[in-house]
Amino acid sequence: MIDPIYLDSNATTPVDPAMLDAMLPFLREHFGNPSSNHAYGKVAHDAVEVARGQVAALIGAEPDEIIFTGGGSEASNHAIKGTCLARASEGVHIITTTVEHPATLKPLEFLRKFGAQVTMLPVNRYGMVDPHEVKKAITSRTQLVSVMHSNNEVGTLMPIREIAAICRERGALIHTDCAQSIGKVNVNVKELGVDFLSIAGHKLYAPKGVGALFVRRGGNLEPLIHGAGHEKGRRAGTENVPYIVALGKASEIAMRSLPAATERLRTLRDRLHHKLRAVLGDKLILNGHPEERLPNTLNVNFVGHIGAELLAKVPGVAASTGSACHEGKVNLSQVLAAMGVPPEIGRGAVRLSVGRFTTEDEIDRAAELLVRASERPA
Repeated sequence: MIDPIYLDSNATTPVDPAMLDAMLPFLREHFGNPSSNHAYGKVAHDAVEVARGQVAALIGAEPDEIIFTGGGSEASNHAIKGTCLARASEGVHIITTTVEHPATLKPLEFLRKFGAQVTMLPVNRYGMVDPHEVKKAITSRTQLVSVMHSNNEVGTLMPIREIAAICRERGALIHTDCAQSIGKVNVNVKELGVDFLSIAGHKLYAPKGVGALFVRRGGNLEPLIHGAGHEKGRRAGTENVPYIVALGKASEIAMRSLPAATERLRTLRDRLHHKLRAVLGDKLILNGHPEERLPNTLNVNFVGHIGAELLAKVPGVAASTGSACHEGKVNLSQVLAAMGVPPEIGRGAVRLSVGRFTTEDEIDRAAELLVRASERPA
């Protein structure tokens, strides 16, 4: 059996062999607890600190501004809940958008139960929020603005730098979920001006179950997990040394590969788009911003089809859809609905996301398979 062509890198990435090689010694001989005051502990501790420096270098941060977490969702939960808990006496008001990842929306839904006020800002037809809407929504009670750096479904890049400038001017903190952007485009926390930034290892060719949170120096953040004094008291729990080492290596490789990686991904993405469009024409409609989006992400509507049913006809391609089919009804994703995509069009949405190991030959074969399936009656 031939493995399907993998075009779902926004869902997860395979573990790069270089990351596996880096982490294996810490699963075998270097098993010490990084908090232990002996030789085994020192080796583990030093490895964690090297990785901290590698992650920091990738995003233009300082090593002591990096907290290792169990993944991107934990990082976002920590930034959001930790900010609100640290400033709860001031009353809690948070601003976000209607197209955020559940790792942002669910914590906010949770905080509402305890009296938090949450303002959900709309987006335009490309999935982009207007910074002026953020400015209008901020009040003297606003503790945090949380806006993703790039959308996981359609790839649209948000105007984070402009939003961060507004937040600084108005005295609010800003968090950005950067899980999808890291390694695909240049990300620098100093240039962006953010206070918190979330990273997910498994979007960066490291294993699942490891991530990081950037916390700008001086940031007052209540721990999400309480216990012993790991991560300088900011996140309790013995550090997952092998996975942290892998995330560090992933960051080092990503840093070396940019900006060439951006151009390579964009070339593959556009090759796929052009091949589909050349045959399907107006029966293929792009979702997301035509220019300001991730270089690897192509979200398109196959007009006249249901995305899930189309992909079911193409077992040779592994990809995602933008709609869910339940009991004969097709529901648009929250993102496409927020963008105002008509249901009769958006029901055919398919997300195709290329990655580090995608080849031109795979792109060409995938395009052929998808075209063939879309030319059959729905």
